[in-house]
Amino acid sequence: MTNSIAGKATALRQLHAGPGMLVLPNAWDAASAKVLEAAGFPAIATTSGGVANALGYEDHQGAPASEMLEAAARISSAVSIPVTVDFEAGYGMAPDEIVERLIEVGAAGFNFEDSDHVNGPGLIDAEAQAERIAALKDAGRAAGVDLVLNARVDVYIQRQGTPEEQTAEGLRRALLYKDAGADCIYPIIQADEAILARYVAAVGAINVNLRPGGPLTLQRAAVVGVRRVSYATSLFRAAMTALEQAAAEIQAEAAVLP
Repeated sequence: MTNSIAGKATALRQLHAGPGMLVLPNAWDAASAKVLEAAGFPAIATTSGGVANALGYEDHQGAPASEMLEAAARISSAVSIPVTVDFEAGYGMAPDEIVERLIEVGAAGFNFEDSDHVNGPGLIDAEAQAERIAALKDAGRAAGVDLVLNARVDVYIQRQGTPEEQTAEGLRRALLYKDAGADCIYPIIQADEAILARYVAAVGAINVNLRPGGPLTLQRAAVVGVRRVSYATSLFRAAMTALEQAAAEIQAEAAVLP
């Protein structure tokens, strides 16, 4: 099993190098993962928000780690392509345990964010987060599976300081995390092309999140030099909206029955 996962991790890492941009739609269960694989995507990501909501919990580590991991296992076993798991801030686990549990569920990579869900709101100390990233990479190599680590930079979510101060701190964190071994940097919710270009120049591979109708398109992201795009909870929310509409139509029809 380890060799198979290691192969998927290698394949996922290679997808970050081109020739095209890696477009990663986000699944929340086995059924959605199968749809995305059938659509032709070479890899998929999970969405912590979608998975947690589908399980009956809130996002931001509101769901038990065990249930999130069980869901990830169902997703990865439902498809043959690499799956990168949104593992939020690690659920309080030590690096060795995080890597062990992710390998167990078949993950080829994972998101790792620097929001402090225990003592927050706020961010985990940047240097401490860089140490955690280095430890995670070491643990993966020791286990024989160098998981692809997408290091999320949450300065724009936390909104501490002016926009300029947020970007300065975001770039500082991006460089620290890249130097610690992160494979990709994820300045989540940032969509300004000039700012994203600064991240690309500083660290190379970055992930941006898009949403239908948002200010940034796939084409513009490619022009900026973005290597990886994901969609967070957008697909999950679209599916729930369609369900709400269908339910309302059924209820409206049922309401006029004799």
